Amino acid sequence: MTRARMPRPQEVAAARKDPRLLRALDERRLDEAWRTRGVCQSVDPETFFPAPNEPADAAIAMCGSCDVQGSCLAWALEVGDCHGVWGGTTPRERRAMLRVWQEQVRDDEEQVEAAAGGPPVRDKLLTLVPLGR
Repeated sequence: MTRARMPRPQEVAAARKDPRLLRALDERRLDEAWRTRGVCQSVDPETFFPAPNEPADAAIAMCGSCDVQGSCLAWALEVGDCHGVWGGTTPRERRAMLRVWQEQVRDDEEQVEAAAGGPPVRDKLLTLVPLGR
């Protein structure tokens, strides 16, 4: 088994502009039932989990014609799934996208907190109660 490497800066920069990631960010949490409508429902799952030395071209081509590609990719990035083809992306592509995804989600959460007047009550309680005593 090979160890996954950190994405290079140019890969992260390319991921910021990738239309698949932009679609996933837009469709995040919009469609909870996306799995029931995926093109992959009628295909052998092994198609989407090729061996490391095998091409993933067939799976990526199927994902390209799928209506739920954005939701699928959003799910994979949200849970950090690193194996197989999700939303038309390979694990290597998703590693770079994950960096951008985490930045965007963090920025979105900070904007929500600022609009609500600060961190959630849960976080305020944690800061008031000393831990480990």
